[in-house]
Amino acid sequence: MRLEREGHKTQRKLNIPFSRRTLFMSIHWADVIAEKLEGSGPHTIATGITPSGPVHIGNMREVMTAEAVYRALQDRGVEARLIYIADTFDRLRRLYPFLPESFTEHIGKPLSEIPCPTGCCGSYADHFLNPFLKSMERLGIKPEVFRADVLYKEGKYMGAIKTALQRKDDIARILKEVSGREVPPGWSPFDVICSTCGRTNTTNVTGFDLEKETVDYVCSCGSTGTVSMSGGGKLVWRVDWPARWPIFRVTVEPFGKDHATAGGSYDTGKRISEEVYSYPAPFPMVYEWIHLKGVGAMHSSTGIVVTIQEMLDVVPPEVLRYLIIRNKPEKHIEFDPGLPLLSLVDEYDQRKGDERAIELSNIRGSGPFEIPFRHMVTAVQIARGDEDGLFTALKRSGYDVISRREEILGRARNVQTWLDKHAPAYVKFQVQETLPAAINNLTPIERRGLGLLAEQIGDKTAAEIHELVYAVAKEQNLDSKKFFQAIYLAFLGDRQGPKVGWFLASLDRDFVKARLLETAAS
Repeated sequence: MRLEREGHKTQRKLNIPFSRRTLFMSIHWADVIAEKLEGSGPHTIATGITPSGPVHIGNMREVMTAEAVYRALQDRGVEARLIYIADTFDRLRRLYPFLPESFTEHIGKPLSEIPCPTGCCGSYADHFLNPFLKSMERLGIKPEVFRADVLYKEGKYMGAIKTALQRKDDIARILKEVSGREVPPGWSPFDVICSTCGRTNTTNVTGFDLEKETVDYVCSCGSTGTVSMSGGGKLVWRVDWPARWPIFRVTVEPFGKDHATAGGSYDTGKRISEEVYSYPAPFPMVYEWIHLKGVGAMHSSTGIVVTIQEMLDVVPPEVLRYLIIRNKPEKHIEFDPGLPLLSLVDEYDQRKGDERAIELSNIRGSGPFEIPFRHMVTAVQIARGDEDGLFTALKRSGYDVISRREEILGRARNVQTWLDKHAPAYVKFQVQETLPAAINNLTPIERRGLGLLAEQIGDKTAAEIHELVYAVAKEQNLDSKKFFQAIYLAFLGDRQGPKVGWFLASLDRDFVKARLLETAAS
């Protein structure tokens, strides 16, 4: 009975109607986390990435994981804040496949201080960060956004830098105890930006002055000098991460499984946060990678990516949210932009999936979308870019094309992009204007069946046409599969096509009858 009581308790808090309650209801993972956290609020949920390359849907998993818990906390009436920190002060680590050879000279420099690769933005960091911020807006994600380069230059890390420099030996000891690795001689928790070459990976700290808030350095390029702690460098990653927790009062943070390994970034960060900065480490939410079907885990540095902008051109934002929110963070997602993506859209549209995941994904409060995405694929190919033709085809199939006209047009654009970039070849078709030569392969009994179909099709609905095809095939002792192929040959010149009843219903009925009779008589 304990499970029943807890389940009903959660349902009451979420205002879920009694009709939707079940004894063994599956509670969404975001609500499970929110339930653990609700007694210790208020909460600050932090997320962020390094904009070193194209931001892909794998990166979106971190942001969506954070946002789902943020919403779940708000549903419980818990005060919560969602922040996004762009690690724009991280350095360019190597020449990535998408960069020109000329960018070799920028390796080691902070991303915010490197020119834009195409000249369209103020910096390298902006070039990859700005599209991501726009994508978040389209996805209904509205965190408070902070840029690391601005935070450092404004002195927000000043106290953390001073503490790290003073307690360098303690940090080095923690790193060794947790990760098993010795820091090299002359190591410093602060990476100075060389005033001459602009790099952080070629400098060594030689001293610092807490009162003047400066750091002395020597660089392998031959330069020596003194820089301000405000913008003259940054804390190394394993110190930077825990240093930001007390600055923003972070209580919850998602991160990839690479940071969660034994002796990894979170383990060292937890010790540094608690022992050096006297701040409790945030509640961890570890997430798995999103794998691109048949290719592997997505990484900007390898070029294995499907960008968020690209996916938002293919599916509505709610569906992209649903792709991530319906899966527990610790479960890896196998992303296939082909036919499985169509199934995902219809699962969301028809409200056949996880109800709570759908609720957390629905940013516009829209109801179920009546027209299956698969049928939109059919209608768009029949219309061939003609807007009026699209609505006519959908209306013939029995769908309301008035109340959601703009949404339908948006879906049509999604479908066309999917057809152009991700659809398997066998899904694509074109209605032939004249009788295809391929019908010469039809048998006399198949032709007779097509003639009977023409006589009986009348004004039947899509579903009725579908059943009629089976009935005619049975009456003529035809294999239903071969009869379907005969119909496709008559209209498409191919042996396969879309769902036949809805396909024929989408076409002009006089044209359908004439084509069937012409094929039967040929």
